[in-house]
Amino acid sequence: MRLGLFAVWGMAVAGGCQIEKRPPARPTDSTAAVPAAPSTPAPTPPPPPAPAATKVLTVEGFLTPESVLHDTVQDIYFVSNINGSPTAKDNNGFISRVKPDGAVENLKFIEGGRTGITLNAPKGLALAGDTLWVADIDAVRAFNAKTGAPIDSVSLSKLGAVFLNDVVVVPTGALYVTDTGIRFDDVGNVLHPGPDRVFRIGPDRAVTVAVRGDTLGRPNGIALDAAGKRFVIVEFGGRSVLAWKPGDKAPSVIAKGPGGFDGVEIVGGRILVSSWSDSTVSSYETGQEVKLITGVLSPADIGYDAKRNRVLIPIFTGNRVEIWQLPAP
Repeated sequence: MRLGLFAVWGMAVAGGCQIEKRPPARPTDSTAAVPAAPSTPAPTPPPPPAPAATKVLTVEGFLTPESVLHDTVQDIYFVSNINGSPTAKDNNGFISRVKPDGAVENLKFIEGGRTGITLNAPKGLALAGDTLWVADIDAVRAFNAKTGAPIDSVSLSKLGAVFLNDVVVVPTGALYVTDTGIRFDDVGNVLHPGPDRVFRIGPDRAVTVAVRGDTLGRPNGIALDAAGKRFVIVEFGGRSVLAWKPGDKAPSVIAKGPGGFDGVEIVGGRILVSSWSDSTVSSYETGQEVKLITGVLSPADIGYDAKRNRVLIPIFTGNRVEIWQLPAP
């Protein structure tokens, strides 16, 4: 989930002594010269606070919303709804279409169990032209973004996919998908059988493991940083914002934060990240965390509306989506 909001202000205090000039003392005058008090400059005022983001809309009525994506061509928001357990193959997940004014155009635009559609617990979303890709437990499914008709499905079960979470499309048409490697037991405890991985699905639908290992920290959100020619991956099980590119054996740490990270968006030179740990959406540019939005409990896979400079936040446990206006850069 994007400078220079913090500056180090230094204050140099110059001190000096001035000797008070007096006429020569009389022999009986024993008064010594008294140094004048050094002048202290006035404290430099702190920089003004960064303009705050403001909540402009709240859209209710979802069922465990996990991801929001802005389709810039149709100017519509897609919302993935798990509708129950994140790991249950119950075929009751659905994708909603929401207008930028907050009107729900179609709550169940794509619905598991209807017209031959399989959709269990949809999470991350990505667009490639008119194709909407959806991460769904151990498969990645494709639908027509305009009609909702199913197009394709790529199973990763033979590679042992455990918890496919977020997906991103690169210009070649390949997909990169995070596997957080977690499960839930019968009473809701989070288990981590692993392994932590990022899969690559080629344009020919061939599936390979792009990178794996504990250094991924239960990877959750993934975004393509085209300017930096890298992927940015955020850890759900750690506190790191990571950078990785094909060919690297392991990711590198580019920032640290509160952890419990979910969604990530690249906006210009900013990296926007949502955190369950402290209920925020923050910006990371130079390795420093700048909190943009606070008080959002269970912020899942955020989206970004570049046309309106808005952050789109699915409130996972609140069954709603909050739309926040960012200040002008």
